Amino acid sequence: MIKPEEVYRIGRLGKAHGVKGEVSLQFDDDVFDRVDADYLVLEIDGILVPFFIEEYRFRSDNVALMKFEGIDSQERARELTGCDVFFPRALADDEDDNPSLSMLVSFDIVEAHKGIKVGRIAAIDDSTVNLLFELEDGTLIPANDDLITDIDMAKKQITMNIPKGLLEL
Repeated sequence: MIKPEEVYRIGRLGKAHGVKGEVSLQFDDDVFDRVDADYLVLEIDGILVPFFIEEYRFRSDNVALMKFEGIDSQERARELTGCDVFFPRALADDEDDNPSLSMLVSFDIVEAHKGIKVGRIAAIDDSTVNLLFELEDGTLIPANDDLITDIDMAKKQITMNIPKGLLEL
């Protein structure tokens, strides 16, 4: 059984495409193209289920047409519409030392000077030029490289120099 902490969300499946079982994948992270992955994980009725990739092709910078093994008709592809798509952290960990923003969701933020946990990242706000870590309590912290002192993938922890007074806002 795949556990939620073993994967991270990279996108969502859209409409079926054509009659041979292709489905559009709207993605935030193209890690599936950068890493040699045989499968993606879909959330179906609250359960994380692996689907093996038969083939895919890019339609734009953030949409790919995905063909999964065993999904051979438009009707079967429609059943997957709206499913969240996840990628295995274990495969992404091997990719490189620069994790994608999507992969950082659920990491803890630790203040560098005091060594205390500030909170856990619930989402990444990339709606503006300035990226923000949105913590579970609603606090927003700039996701600026100058503030990040360390990213520990094993501990799922980001150590940051948080500007004085930011947490009191």
